[in-house]
Amino acid sequence: MDTTVADPLVGQVLDGRYRIESRIARGGMATVYVARDVRLDRVVAIKVMHAGLASDEEFVARFIGEAKAAAALSHPNVVAMYDQRTDGEHAFLVMEYVPGRTLRDLLTERGRIGPREALALLQPVLAALGAAHRAGMVHRDVKPENVLITEDGQVKVADFGLARAETASKMTKTGLIIGTVGYLAPEQVVSGHADVRSDVYAAGILLYELLTGGLPHQADSPLAVAYKHVNEVVPPPSQVVQGLPPQVDALVTRATSHAPDERFQDANAFLAAVAEVAGGLRPDIDQRIADARLRPTSVLENPGDPGAGGEPGDARGGRTAVYEAGALPDEVPPRRTGVDRAIGVMTGRYALIAVAAVAAVVLGWAVWWQTSGQYDHVPDRIVGMKLVDAKRDLRGKGLNIRVGEAAYSDRAPKGTVAASNPAAGARVSKGQTITLTPSLGKTPRNVPDVAGASLDDARSKLKDAGFTVGDVRQATSQTVAKDKVLRTDPAAGAKVSPDAGPVDIVVSTGMTMPDVVGRSADEAVNTLRSMGLKVETRKRKDKGKPADTVLEQQPAQGTGLSRGDKVTLVVNKQDCWVNLGSWHFGCDGNGGGDQADQLPVPDVTGRSVDDATSALEDAGFKVKVQGFGGDTVRAQWPAGGGQAGRGSTVTVVKGP
Repeated sequence: MDTTVADPLVGQVLDGRYRIESRIARGGMATVYVARDVRLDRVVAIKVMHAGLASDEEFVARFIGEAKAAAALSHPNVVAMYDQRTDGEHAFLVMEYVPGRTLRDLLTERGRIGPREALALLQPVLAALGAAHRAGMVHRDVKPENVLITEDGQVKVADFGLARAETASKMTKTGLIIGTVGYLAPEQVVSGHADVRSDVYAAGILLYELLTGGLPHQADSPLAVAYKHVNEVVPPPSQVVQGLPPQVDALVTRATSHAPDERFQDANAFLAAVAEVAGGLRPDIDQRIADARLRPTSVLENPGDPGAGGEPGDARGGRTAVYEAGALPDEVPPRRTGVDRAIGVMTGRYALIAVAAVAAVVLGWAVWWQTSGQYDHVPDRIVGMKLVDAKRDLRGKGLNIRVGEAAYSDRAPKGTVAASNPAAGARVSKGQTITLTPSLGKTPRNVPDVAGASLDDARSKLKDAGFTVGDVRQATSQTVAKDKVLRTDPAAGAKVSPDAGPVDIVVSTGMTMPDVVGRSADEAVNTLRSMGLKVETRKRKDKGKPADTVLEQQPAQGTGLSRGDKVTLVVNKQDCWVNLGSWHFGCDGNGGGDQADQLPVPDVTGRSVDDATSALEDAGFKVKVQGFGGDTVRAQWPAGGGQAGRGSTVTVVKGP
């Protein structure tokens, strides 16, 4: 029967915007559809909560919480969340539509996957979980059905429907377990509690399944499987697949440790260890293992296809289990395993003895691997520890230490451990040498250019770039306005580590008002105008002072100024006379006689043509520009330092 056709939602338009086109999947809480956003004309995935749960306020809160949790994540390996809406009795989420298939489909097709390919598939899954863990969220339902593989091979993690912020209020009833039973961590079974290490456990189970083609714990009921998670360790996958290297076994056994503190402490730490192991595998290891024979175990006789073919409640299925924590049977009836069936086919006491001997060897090897005192792990917390503390910690574990060349690190403060080789979480033997890389601090970056900005804006830009703001000093400037940033120390564009020290800011006090009292009025006016100041003069008679000299100035000497500021000068007034008979004129203070209106000519060589023109015009002259190319004054006449009549022309020659 075509369930898509029978689905009443197919063909409907939710919230006047999302037209349901077909059904993708149906789960315990919701049904997922392909839909079209008619407003943006794009294909999306719609997850609609089951009507029977819509009346449960707690389930609705958790369902809406999915949107808030997933929307906070922006990562290429996380299925994007677009919207959360309600339409009548339908509460639904709008998500990125990812065409392709699930990791479950790939396992169904392939059975199991070689270690190189398995680790390559696991790394983007851990990267997505790591982004969630950094945001304080726990996925809580890591399984192959929630890992999507696009048509071009990109891996994305979906269904953060059970994710929650670790700091958020509890939304799960006491003792209620939510998750898929085959991947539940022991603490989820016992108490219903889950943190980032529970995701690490589920990812470890996922890696086991990729390597072997089946789940490590199988039984005839969900409760029996949960019982095994609490009471049985996950065996090394090499007990099922010959040729798997010990370091791959170690990834699985550590990630699935019963004690959360003994696992990788989050998906990012697990990812670092997986990347290290993957980089050390032989290029041809997948083919070599494919050519090897599998060891006879019960796992191989039921390779497991959770979510495909199992009846509701079947522990071999991938369905979500919801039941009370602690409601486990005192005894779980043993299931007839593959070894039992093999013994049933074989006849005779010697066959039984042979199988028992093989089982004893395998079990003995697994126990030795888990308990041998010859091995330990590089602590996850090693990165970021003070170097002296890291040395003491590792030596206490019987390991030798070598300190390598220091390097920059954005995750390890200066003076702590930036990296180790082998990496944090790697399995190491007693007496092995661990190389520690001290951190020089954060990676060098360019100091931003904040010249001309206000002090507050400069502080903000430096902090946004990762730098600490140090001292604020002042300096005069004829080009930068008062109270604006003149420069930084280190200078803008310099590439330095934010941990090398703070960045000092130098703020402009503008120009400093010179002392022009007692100087001739013309000289004072020309000096101030050449600084870009506006000058206003007033006359006052003081017989005790030379005529045409500055008696007062405003503002006072030493005051900070900016270009364009106004300056007022009080000039001593002259008493002038005119001889009409000879057309001579004179003024007190200059000895009488002929007096041309002469002004000092500023020296503008070396300045830009625009600056030179402004300075000469402010000094009372007209300007003529000659020459070609360039924008710098190379010569002038009359020359600077001499005098010329007011309003006369000064010629400047520009050149490169």
